[in-house]
Amino acid sequence: MTRIVVRRTALGTAGLAVLLTTAHAVNDAFANILPVFLPTLQIRFGLGEAALAGFVALISFSSNVLQAFAGALADRWGRRRAAALGLIVGASLMSLLPVVPTVWALFLVLAIGGLGSALFHPAAASMARQAGRRKGLAIGLFGSGGPLGSAVMPVLALWLLRSYGPWAIAWLAPIGVVLGVALLTLAPEQVRPERHARPKLFDRELFAGPVGLLAGVGILRAVAYISFLNAMPLYLVNVRGFAPDAGILGFTLATYQIAASLGLIVAGGLEPHVGRARLIVGAMALALPAMLLTLALAPGTVAFYATVAAAGAFTNAPIPLLVLSAQDLAPNAVATASGMLMGFTWGVAGVAYVAFGALQQAVGIVPALATSYAFLVPAALLAVHVFRRHRAVLS
Repeated sequence: MTRIVVRRTALGTAGLAVLLTTAHAVNDAFANILPVFLPTLQIRFGLGEAALAGFVALISFSSNVLQAFAGALADRWGRRRAAALGLIVGASLMSLLPVVPTVWALFLVLAIGGLGSALFHPAAASMARQAGRRKGLAIGLFGSGGPLGSAVMPVLALWLLRSYGPWAIAWLAPIGVVLGVALLTLAPEQVRPERHARPKLFDRELFAGPVGLLAGVGILRAVAYISFLNAMPLYLVNVRGFAPDAGILGFTLATYQIAASLGLIVAGGLEPHVGRARLIVGAMALALPAMLLTLALAPGTVAFYATVAAAGAFTNAPIPLLVLSAQDLAPNAVATASGMLMGFTWGVAGVAYVAFGALQQAVGIVPALATSYAFLVPAALLAVHVFRRHRAVLS
């Protein structure tokens, strides 16, 4: 059985929480940097929209869908080393996006750089359990770093690009390298299991069991979240009549994501007092009316932004509790379970969004958005089923 040993001379639990949350912010900042450079890459290489969409799908697959399998590697190889290597590789390669010389080089940077992020997430999330007695809060704090880093990077990257040129983005890579070395030096040491006890690279029983069902909850929840992020700007422009560059688009998405980040922390902090099942199911039950209400309120009003914030917070709040529950259900494959409930769920939901894009063209944006938000209902029901059947482990 795998044991985690935290060296007394390294970090306390608070220091570990800060290190992991900061590393998560930097990792996701690099992993989600591609969109801001798509116009530049399109002009340089003469790429069409279909080719650009292919590169977006590539980074989503390599950094998200593969997290479940990267988690299995981390469980076998060592979570501390996996998280450190993933962060260093991802930051180093993704910082080169503006200066890649060929389309093939771009392909390799996205494929391998995305794998770095896939390796980092499950390994770091499994270590986040050790950052305090309140595991839900520790994982919530860790999770909040991702959206914050993703929000800051586009602004910083564009400023560097305008002020100093494309090579200036590479100046940011040492931040990831330094944090990777810090993880390797200061993070908890994992005693690797004996060879016969090592997790499988693909554990069919894990996917088919309760952890797989929790991943299903995560996928259904992520469909609603991703649909809001991607379709709300289209809704504001095509249905509400705002200009494509209107400030309300950015303010709406920023409000949603900042609230989503805070929702992770609040849910983790409330978990000991309210209970995981109640928080997970209750948050998704409250998220549905909030998300539907955003389609009825006048955009730009205080009520609209307050509802958008509530929708973001409630939709994202279940994440740390789902991750923690999956880890408890798979104590010998913690990183694998973490990867299944993190990037894997996002990646599958991202692929599923292609179908919702087609639905938008067929029936309109508003009915399509309402349909995607309704996925929160089966997500909540499936969560109830899992928690009832495995109450002894998850209570």
